[in-house]
Amino acid sequence: MTKKPTTGSTTGPTMGSTTGPTTGSETGSTARPATGSARQSSTESATESATGPMELAAEPAGRSAAVTYWLSHAWLGTHVEPDVVLEVSAGRIAGVRTGVEAPPRGATVLRGLTLPGLANAHSHAFHRALRSTVQVGSGTFWTWRETMYQIASRLTPDTYYDLARAVYAEMALAGITAVGEFHYLHHGPGGVPYDNPNAMGEALIAAAREAGIRITLLDTAYLAAGFGRRPSQYQQPDRHQLRFSDTTADAWAERAGLLKGDENTLIGAAVHSVRAVPADQLATVAQWAEQRHAPLHVHLSEQTAVMPASAISAYTARARS
Repeated sequence: MTKKPTTGSTTGPTMGSTTGPTTGSETGSTARPATGSARQSSTESATESATGPMELAAEPAGRSAAVTYWLSHAWLGTHVEPDVVLEVSAGRIAGVRTGVEAPPRGATVLRGLTLPGLANAHSHAFHRALRSTVQVGSGTFWTWRETMYQIASRLTPDTYYDLARAVYAEMALAGITAVGEFHYLHHGPGGVPYDNPNAMGEALIAAAREAGIRITLLDTAYLAAGFGRRPSQYQQPDRHQLRFSDTTADAWAERAGLLKGDENTLIGAAVHSVRAVPADQLATVAQWAEQRHAPLHVHLSEQTAVMPASAISAYTARARS
């Protein structure tokens, strides 16, 4: 990548409640909500000096200082509560107090209804480029997939960064503060690895940081095009899928092991589908995740047509044994 993204553009905690980037709903205790994660009517200081559109107090570098918010109304899991104080320290929710009728001195005031940040558990960032191209006229899953392949074939680390940053910024504005990115566009044209084998994944990490959203990069194993004539046989990736494939689960694990997380990024693993990862290689992906205490995500199947009856029978028998 040639771009040098700056630090995240989120300007303070919106009431998020995650333990970091997740692949499910946000249920932990981390607060670094984005400005879009709450539907407030205005934001102002405790002295009521509103300055215009919603603008949260900037969080100090390193998130070391404590910040206090007074929420006129807040969703607390089961109900809406008025007059709530939210205390944040080092980027994490340190306390929630109810029944505080007036904003404490120095608190940032959030009027309207403040909601916890949402989590998008399954994102394909580059699919944004499909907008207005696949919703026209008639078509099938297969024509949709062909268009998707064509778009994927043209992306580079730089253009992927630009596209993903726009996607994640839209998420932040909609109230999403953490995303699970199902990432399988790994390599250059023809499946040739980049000099940095994780250039595409790092583009996504940088895009999320710049947009102000936490990311769980679900690095995805995608090794085969589909089932062969027998369930134990798999088809080699076609020309479109070469950019997705590391050829073997061991090669995938070696590349994925080079990815590094940070305070904004969690590295996880994913299996694209049972048709794209041979049964005898699934355990390699699962063990990689288990050894690192990393999330393991499965995109089981796109549709029934990619799972022949013989394969379903074989997997059912395997599960029962």
